[in-house]
Amino acid sequence: MMTYYSVLNVTPTSEEWIPEYIPTASKLVAAHGGKYLSRTVTHEQLEGADAPAAVRVIIEWPSKEAATAFMNDPAYSPFLKMRTNGSNSEHFLLAGQDDMAQ
Repeated sequence: MMTYYSVLNVTPTSEEWIPEYIPTASKLVAAHGGKYLSRTVTHEQLEGADAPAAVRVIIEWPSKEAATAFMNDPAYSPFLKMRTNGSNSEHFLLAGQDDMAQ
């Protein structure tokens, strides 16, 4: 199986959802085999057009199936809704491969 990575940019538009979201999302990520590699407000943009985000998150998954199972988990659904309603978020799923290697 190939490792996959979730890369998220999250800027809260409200903060009341955060205290309930973080512990539950953390448990569900772990239950699906995910591991937080970074979850931080300490970041800087080095290139490109301005793309601000309050928090950057990287999660390592053992497989694409594990990542999609987490996202589709009925237990996560209300928390996903909390995050998407309470923030501006982008979530990218990257294959752990180098398509540019020669």
